[in-house]
Amino acid sequence: MQEELALEGLPRRLFGATPSRLATWLDCPRRYRMTYLDRPPLQKGPPWAHNSVGSSAHNALREWFMLPVARRTPEQAAALVDRHFLRDGFRDDAQAEEWRERTRAMVAGYAATLDPETEPIGLERTVSTRTDVLALSGRVDRIDDRDGQLVIVDYKTGRTRLTEADARSSLALAIYAVAAARTLRKPCVRVELHHLPTGDVLAWEHTGEALERQIRRADAIGAEAQAAEQQVKDGAPADDALFPPQPGPLCSWCDFAQHCPEGRAVAAVKKPWDGLAGADAVLVTD
Repeated sequence: MQEELALEGLPRRLFGATPSRLATWLDCPRRYRMTYLDRPPLQKGPPWAHNSVGSSAHNALREWFMLPVARRTPEQAAALVDRHFLRDGFRDDAQAEEWRERTRAMVAGYAATLDPETEPIGLERTVSTRTDVLALSGRVDRIDDRDGQLVIVDYKTGRTRLTEADARSSLALAIYAVAAARTLRKPCVRVELHHLPTGDVLAWEHTGEALERQIRRADAIGAEAQAAEQQVKDGAPADDALFPPQPGPLCSWCDFAQHCPEGRAVAAVKKPWDGLAGADAVLVTD
């Protein structure tokens, strides 16, 4: 009783979350448990080649903006892909070389559209904000300062063509906008998806009300995950009652497919390089 009384009036402990953590809970509570709670951690499947392509492109563009302005050329962007190219997940060396060349061309082509004198205010910058429920944080690919207004720039390297609706509906981009405004103390309502394979820029400008709705959505998702975790802390088993599987097409790309018979029953596990194969591939690259 004394312990309970001592806790009265203390602020509620916020639940730490990232956009990726919230998305994992929303997609599949079992995968959430395997990713964030199981100890010792379960063995994951092999790395994905399409993630190697995405990471290589992201790393090259980060380094490109760190070069002196005079060296920010498409040729340098391609050279930085060579420096940072990851070979995990490819079928063999020949396939890795093919995709190194493709990634060089993709990043060089995108760099040719950029103003080399642009100085981003953040490159892979971590930003954070708080709500009544969550302590939110995330790492943004790029943050531009355009006439005193912050702009969130998120690179995408997947084969699927994006639309304006993808930028408008993205919970992650909305969280980044709110968190960047709080962290850097400048207004931020514009978010952009830069699709490197096509050069498309899909932009959306949120209203304050729209951002509030997205944050309330994040709170609702986070509260569900927090409640499940708390029940485990209180002694409940971390079983399917709290963390049920959500079998579906995404199971093909799950890192924990080998541990999930329900997922394997509805979707064949993909090979590590299958995400490179065609325009209908689900590429989980950030």
